[in-house]
Amino acid sequence: MRLLLSTALAALLAWPAFAQNCAPRDEVITRLAENYGESRQGIGIARQGAVMEIFASNNTGTWTITATLPNGLTCLIASGQSYESLNEAIIEGDPA
Repeated sequence: MRLLLSTALAALLAWPAFAQNCAPRDEVITRLAENYGESRQGIGIARQGAVMEIFASNNTGTWTITATLPNGLTCLIASGQSYESLNEAIIEGDPA
């Protein structure tokens, strides 16, 4: 999970490249649920008050990382396949 959020944060630093893949949050969540069966699996706060979220489906294996800006616009940061939910303990100082 931390690796995915780190990757998403790196992508967020290149924000203008993703600006064309943005829509109101409700629309994005509806599309992810209806088209891919994805639901929110994780959440965090990124730069400039953006909310990073990980959506995924255990049934389809798809996943999507989004960033929602303070103005309510949600942008797609990354997506892929073969999502697996892990329940690993985080060890202090672990760089992963």
